[in-house]
Amino acid sequence: MDMKYPIGNFQFDGEITNSITKNWINEIKDLPILLRDVVKDLDNEQLDTPYRPGGWTVRQVIHHLADSHMNAYVRFKLALTEEKPVIKPYEETKWAELSDYKLPIDISLSLLEALHIRWTDLLLSLIPADMEKTFIHPDSGEVSVGKNIGIYAWHGRHHLAHITSLCNRKGW
Repeated sequence: MDMKYPIGNFQFDGEITNSITKNWINEIKDLPILLRDVVKDLDNEQLDTPYRPGGWTVRQVIHHLADSHMNAYVRFKLALTEEKPVIKPYEETKWAELSDYKLPIDISLSLLEALHIRWTDLLLSLIPADMEKTFIHPDSGEVSVGKNIGIYAWHGRHHLAHITSLCNRKGW
């Protein structure tokens, strides 16, 4: 198993249908519950264990998910309300080194729960024309709202797999 990409990279080349989108939205909706469940019994030593050599700790992964998904939520709103906005990338590796990444995980777990309620509500309100709206990522190019839903469903599963695979390897 690839410890860096335990579920592989995001790949989707087919047509983004209502059914596929609803599945992705459900994955986004369910992530905070699944994440809280997998880390509920971990102690500080376990939370400060990297999921792979050279990788982030479980604590950093959880705080990263909060930061990443806040950025994603804003990007969706920009794409839905502006004409092909250029979004601002951020240095996620440098963010993971800031002091707030040492805080208790419950802060980011609670943030994710509230954020995902709002995000899911927004995503469920979209009409087919909204799925075609786009934003411009300076590194990745033009990204549609529909595809970005898939990317963030994958992103949540990706980081959840980092934590669950570490727990399985360590017998936690």
